[in-house]
Amino acid sequence: QVQLVESGGGLVQAGGSLRLSCAASGSIRSIDRMAWYRQAPGKQRELVASISSGGSTNSADSVKGRFTISRDNAKNTMYLQLNSLKPEDTAVYFCAASSASGFYWGKGTLVTVSS
Repeated sequence: QVQLVESGGGLVQAGGSLRLSCAASGSIRSIDRMAWYRQAPGKQRELVASISSGGSTNSADSVKGRFTISRDNAKNTMYLQLNSLKPEDTAVYFCAASSASGFYWGKGTLVTVSS
């Protein structure tokens, strides 16, 4: 089992920045890829960015150049740096992890961007 806890969400003005963190615990050695998803009100959950255990990343076109995903394996923590935030980035951001034992979700952290 893997437990994921997000933190770092909040209210920020358009153009501002936030850094989200996702702390993993449990069977962390089995974790391969980790990712950030988001779900805006009334919309489906969408993939924002993902990162492998080796550090290779990919991200959605809508956030390229603004959001950066990173991972500190020694601290069992994944990060998402959000820069140049826009009102349309408002959503609950979820951490996810895939491992040999399954796919796991955190409970999410709310990011609200005011115009």
